[in-house]
Amino acid sequence: MTVWEKNAEVLKNQYPGLLEEITRVEEENALAPEDIKIITASSGDPTFCVKGINIHSGRDPAREGLRLAQAATGSGPVVILGFGLGYSACAVAQAIEKGRPIIIVEKHRKLLVKALETRDISDFLSNNRIIFVVGGTGEGITNALSIADGFISDGEKAEPAVIRNRALIDLDKEWYGVAEEKLRTWSMKDDVNSATLKRFGRRWVRNLSRNMSAIRDYAGISRLAGLAAAIADGAPVFLAAAGPSLDKVRPFLQEIHKRCVTVAVDTSFRFFTDNGIQPDFVLVVDPQFWNSRHLDRCPCAHTALIAESAVYPPVLRLPFKNIFLCGSLFPLGSFVEKRVDPKGALGAGGSVSTTAWDFARALGSKEIWIAGLDLAFPNLKTHFRGAVFETRSNTASTRFSPAETWVVRALRDGYPFKAPCAQGGQVLTDRRLSLYAAWFENRFRQYPETRNYALFQDGLAITGIQSAAAETLLSLPERRAEIDKKLQAAFAQIDADFNTPEEKHKRADRYAKAVSALIGGLEEVKNAAQKGAGITLRALKSKPDSGKQNKILKELDEIMRRITDSEVKEVAGFLFPAENKKETEGAAGDSFHAYLESTNKLFSSLAQTVEINLEYLK
Repeated sequence: MTVWEKNAEVLKNQYPGLLEEITRVEEENALAPEDIKIITASSGDPTFCVKGINIHSGRDPAREGLRLAQAATGSGPVVILGFGLGYSACAVAQAIEKGRPIIIVEKHRKLLVKALETRDISDFLSNNRIIFVVGGTGEGITNALSIADGFISDGEKAEPAVIRNRALIDLDKEWYGVAEEKLRTWSMKDDVNSATLKRFGRRWVRNLSRNMSAIRDYAGISRLAGLAAAIADGAPVFLAAAGPSLDKVRPFLQEIHKRCVTVAVDTSFRFFTDNGIQPDFVLVVDPQFWNSRHLDRCPCAHTALIAESAVYPPVLRLPFKNIFLCGSLFPLGSFVEKRVDPKGALGAGGSVSTTAWDFARALGSKEIWIAGLDLAFPNLKTHFRGAVFETRSNTASTRFSPAETWVVRALRDGYPFKAPCAQGGQVLTDRRLSLYAAWFENRFRQYPETRNYALFQDGLAITGIQSAAAETLLSLPERRAEIDKKLQAAFAQIDADFNTPEEKHKRADRYAKAVSALIGGLEEVKNAAQKGAGITLRALKSKPDSGKQNKILKELDEIMRRITDSEVKEVAGFLFPAENKKETEGAAGDSFHAYLESTNKLFSSLAQTVEINLEYLK
């Protein structure tokens, strides 16, 4: 059996479809046969020469691979940018823990085929978790990272380790540049989540505590599932984000509303009402006071609110036609929901637009028409004209602090950079917006049956959205009367089912028990944490002998077990400082004194965060 046959056999058995993809699909800008040459290194091992450039060491490519493999520290996936003949990939597989995912990113299919013809890497292919990203645009690395993340337990997740073949990257800088940017975006997500929690954690808990009864009193979005699909063989959904390109939709908004179920985000709601339209739904998930100002003085009697239970409380008191809740994103809300009335989950990608798209998908439409999803700053604009951001900056403008200062800060503070534009060329975006784009691309891959069309797409190029002309949307049949009739019937039916005296009584009983269990559980965790902190503090002062040390360790282990077995442990730990979590990892392996110090800090911090929850709840 030849080298190729051995490798190909493994691909057929373990990587369905990959062999056919790399041997049958003709790639754009493919390498010519004469561009790829196999030469022999001084060590006797084969190496690549591509377009006259040596891809591996001309002396000892295997040793070079071992050196590169030393970069694969940590527990996250290992990304190989530029596979070549696989020396570094095979060395990594020998060096890392078995089962740790390896992502191979290679632009040219012909290079991968040549490698499989040249070196027997069947053992490497057989005995490792390998994910291939071959050809395409390089953006497939985001999906690969999502898959790899599923192979790693929550407690071990870490940033990817990256090994780069500089020669291959230099041959295709633009292609690998896209992959590198997706890597940076992915690696940034945990930092963004941590910073967001630190900034808004208490606000979320405070809002949830004030809105708790809303979980009892408002139906969930799961009751709206498939609603658009039931209208005239499937009504399309029009989703409006708040980017600058939304201005171009203004002349067509009335006609679009006649043809689609209309969904606004909080930031674009004013765009509808200023143009005489109340959308069918508006999404609000942000907990901040200033975010609620997007709804100020906007007529909403004909719009249904879709909200997360941690929104700024006055939002739930506005005179919307109906109010529905989506599943809580936070442990406190989830604890009560599960015991009272599960609402139905929506995806959360850090932006209300990501949640709004998931709601539009849940309505069951096979077509989602999107406007204003720029995720960039085309022509250095941040939002549509008339947005609250613009109004606020203009109102606060002074001679020494003009509105332009706010715009510059908005463009500068998110670490801006140029990225591919949907219309060709490049457009200014930033790290936060590119992270949202990665979320959209991932969701689009998960739901390929949903077709996404963009009107006037001036912003970031997003894989999975097809650019379309407004005339195409306006050629669809008018169905506003039928949409209104269907929505009204659905809302009436939900109200009839959800608010019968019997159902309301049952929910009230479940709600009272859930809140009682929540407060009681938090009290128990707080008492246990305070007891543990007291034990460690006394031990630190008394310097116990080895016999007493064992007794203390058993007491602390029992307290820790009681906390980790508590049904409210996730609620209790939500506000726990991230830096304290990191400091306590591996502390038991230190000296007894160091263990006591770290454990004392853990229990003291936990008692404080639980007390914060109890103060808000009471």
